[in-house]
Amino acid sequence: MLGEIIEARKKKLDLLKKAGLNPYPAKVKVSHRIKEALADFGTLIRSKRKIHLAGRIMSLRDLGALMFFDVYDGSVRLQTVLNKKNFKEKEFNFWKSVLDIGDFVEVGGPLFKTKTGEKSIEAKSLRLIAKSLRPLPSAWHGLEDIEERFRKRYLDILFNAEVKKEILLRSEMVRFLRERLWREGFIEVETPILQPIPGGALARPFETHHQALGEDFYLRIAPELYLKRLLVAGFDKVFEIGRVFRNEGLDREHNPEFTMLELYWAYEDYEGLMKFTEKLLKKFIPGPWQKITYAEALKKYAGQELAELDPEKIDEVFKKEVRPKIKKPTFVSGYPKAISPLAKSSEKDQGVTDRFQLIVEGMEIVNAFSELNDPLDQRERMERQEELYRKGDSEASRLDEDYLEALEYGMPPAAGLGLGIDRLVALVTGKSVKETIIFPTLRSK
Repeated sequence: MLGEIIEARKKKLDLLKKAGLNPYPAKVKVSHRIKEALADFGTLIRSKRKIHLAGRIMSLRDLGALMFFDVYDGSVRLQTVLNKKNFKEKEFNFWKSVLDIGDFVEVGGPLFKTKTGEKSIEAKSLRLIAKSLRPLPSAWHGLEDIEERFRKRYLDILFNAEVKKEILLRSEMVRFLRERLWREGFIEVETPILQPIPGGALARPFETHHQALGEDFYLRIAPELYLKRLLVAGFDKVFEIGRVFRNEGLDREHNPEFTMLELYWAYEDYEGLMKFTEKLLKKFIPGPWQKITYAEALKKYAGQELAELDPEKIDEVFKKEVRPKIKKPTFVSGYPKAISPLAKSSEKDQGVTDRFQLIVEGMEIVNAFSELNDPLDQRERMERQEELYRKGDSEASRLDEDYLEALEYGMPPAAGLGLGIDRLVALVTGKSVKETIIFPTLRSK
């Protein structure tokens, strides 16, 4: 059945070509977006001015001497009326024979209201600008196969206004964060996605091979170590919003490819950054915001004493038994040194670090700390992580001699944070991380 429909549409495509019409022109005449035309409808209808609109045919009704079709340009729909009286008979019949739901058209004519009061455009000229060869699905709303919705995300967006609304919201949130950071004196930079040594987080990287250089590279797990090189270079406020990649599982909170905002602020510490985080995100996360130490959280939610836990199991216990129970916006501070290889040790307790995470509804939204700028301490920690890696821990951080050399030139005291954009959007919309990503990672069919 589908094959027959596609073949029928290909024949219509041939008819268009034989008529000397280009079914896929490059240039389109558009004077108004439909949303703009409707907003100025009163003025345009009184002027009887011919305007030009373009969009996709979403419905089509043939009533003999009249044809009605709704055109959608990504903003809203508008009914188009194709009247036999406005065209030569042969031309009118031709259009009736080649148009299908899904086609993109350019329509020129005046706006008017039908007898039933529906706002419409009367087509005085018509041009097909993209022929659709596949029929749009007759039923997409309520589609139970979620995977199919993600695989054909373009249809999900086309038919599901809520999905489109969430994508627009995500865009607005990123824009807000970017503009706010610029106003606060941060500059936006771009750092390598292909890195010779993966660093800046505890995660398994994706590995690739550079043919020309004959070397292995990794998709970055974080931009952190390159951004901190810029602190050495003399920039005091830098940020980057971009993709990072971690070779891990997929669930409600994780996607192997995700968007991170990272910023670094010279001459600031983690406490100042904690205040700034609340200031930056209070628009999206209503308070009251709470504070608790890592040790207190382990005791309260897991009944465990930090000092009694195996350092190699601390993080696992926290993620499984503590984090899911933290619902209200909460700053958890004082993370153990063993799981914080890039954070500065606390002056009060060398076993913990000046690090905090913002946890909301059981999700880590922000990870931040006073940056370790002692090159000798940093080398010792990186060597310990490298040893773990060589013993089989694929998520351990790696020894990065180039970064250590940069630190030896001197990096100012600084604080930095990583903010998961996808998780923040998921929190605001009440959706999973997978649903906040326009094209999430999927297993091949």
